[in-house]
Amino acid sequence: MSMIQIDGLEKRYGKFQALHPLTLHIEKGEVFGFLGPNGAGKTTTIRTLAGVLTPTSGTVHIDGIDIIKNPVESKKKVGYIPDRPYLYDKLTAREFLQFVGQLYDLSSGHISERGDALLEEHGLIERADELIEAYSHGMKQRLVLSASLLHEPPLLIVDEPMVGLDPHGSRQIKDRFRSIADEGRTVFLSTHSLDVAQEVCDRVGILFKGRLVALGTVQEMLTQQNQGNLEEVFLQITQEQMDAQNG
Repeated sequence: MSMIQIDGLEKRYGKFQALHPLTLHIEKGEVFGFLGPNGAGKTTTIRTLAGVLTPTSGTVHIDGIDIIKNPVESKKKVGYIPDRPYLYDKLTAREFLQFVGQLYDLSSGHISERGDALLEEHGLIERADELIEAYSHGMKQRLVLSASLLHEPPLLIVDEPMVGLDPHGSRQIKDRFRSIADEGRTVFLSTHSLDVAQEVCDRVGILFKGRLVALGTVQEMLTQQNQGNLEEVFLQITQEQMDAQNG
């Protein structure tokens, strides 16, 4: 059973079709990179997977659970980091994790134990009782990651994780994604940082104007397009799509 099974997914906003029928299966233990220019439909797809948006048609299953028929159960399977996560600045890190954990009906004791382990892992334990407003951007990113993993979801969905991170913070987050996959869980990663995708992703898909136009391992993409890196592959494929539409 795939971790994510998307079959014929469509999303329309009035007359505008943000997603044309999308079929995509992503396996357990995989880091999958979801790429595309602005307006391609990546965030629409991600918000649908996370249960924030309702699809116009098609089906989505998360770890075998239909997100429309069983929305609460499917959300329990997902840790979601949006591109602009909201944090309560007047809470401490520990208080924020208690708040998030209660949303998932976790016991206070479990939240404390699991939360402290995550804060330790992400280098925040020494400042766990400080207000979030005093945190740097990188610290806030690591806190959001801790919160998304608190309920031990089998699927982590991340929208643009590297924005504003220094090289050390970026390396830490990339290593964490790989370790999550090595545990048999799945990371669905949307990013404009193509070097990040090339480094950490097992497979990538390229979305262009709501359509999946390329899918494969990074090496397959490089070989098929006869290019040296994923950025060149991305630019070549999207340029071909633009030329085809304009021609």
